[in-house]
Amino acid sequence: MSENAPTLSDVAAHAGVSLATASRALNGSARKVNPELQERVLASARHLGYSANVQAQAVARGTSNLVALVVGDIADPYFASISSGVVRVADERGLVVTITATGPYAGPDSTAREEAALDALRGQRPRAVVLAGSRVAGAETRVGDPGRVAVIGSGAPGLRTVDVDNRGGAAALATSLRGLGYADVAILAGPGELITVRDRVEGFRSVLPAASVVHTTFTREGGHRAMTELLASGARPECVFAVSDVMAIGAMAALRAAGITPGADIGVAGFDDIPLVADVTPALTSVSLPLADLGARALELALADAPLPAAPVPAEVRLRASTPRR
Repeated sequence: MSENAPTLSDVAAHAGVSLATASRALNGSARKVNPELQERVLASARHLGYSANVQAQAVARGTSNLVALVVGDIADPYFASISSGVVRVADERGLVVTITATGPYAGPDSTAREEAALDALRGQRPRAVVLAGSRVAGAETRVGDPGRVAVIGSGAPGLRTVDVDNRGGAAALATSLRGLGYADVAILAGPGELITVRDRVEGFRSVLPAASVVHTTFTREGGHRAMTELLASGARPECVFAVSDVMAIGAMAALRAAGITPGADIGVAGFDDIPLVADVTPALTSVSLPLADLGARALELALADAPLPAAPVPAEVRLRASTPRR
């Protein structure tokens, strides 16, 4: 036996079998090994302290015990919450999650980064892939064949999809704000080519069509910058609707920097209902999505032998102190 870490050849020699038999016994090949030989090889591996090569197992099986999650920005609480649901289901199935972050949306480069990530995943032969980033209107989602794929959100025809009712949730929020007495509302939107942004803006304006729209990046900094620009233009809307909570939090910071009290002077609302929005001051009105459940359902969908029934995930308005009655 070698003086360093034991190899597959060491295990085969110790068990008195061929290298091919040892490989099939340890790497889970579809070609079955005699149970007696299988146990002999496993006993030798334990005795020698041999660890199986995960890549070799993946090649032998045609897949692996890995599931891949591709997100925009793991630091974003939206993606972190989705990730927790994916990890929960993976743990229940005895699978391991690898997470790839493509970074905040930055136009065509973001699509290219996502495709590069999927290309890299093919070598790992993941059991399933979950795509959690927003789709781009008019752009085809090219996934090649890295494993079974499920997408969270609209805009991925031909792929298993967990469809979120972004349009209906935004319309319900606009209806609630109108009921509280808000008529003059500005929308702080992310890039217009993102389907999530488009659906949330269009849903909101289906109820309040006069709402103005300012496009910015889909980040906290984008929300801060858009709110600052809006105030600099002289606009003083009764309320601002940011199409994501992190953008809304950035907008609230910009209001305070301008000496304006969020909620008391200008109402603020977001979307997603990430965990921390109930703890900011004032607590943020938002449209609640079951983010962890979205991640869990997406992985279950990707792993299923047959497509599961499709049903849009409902969104529910959560009114809080940031939008008091006028």
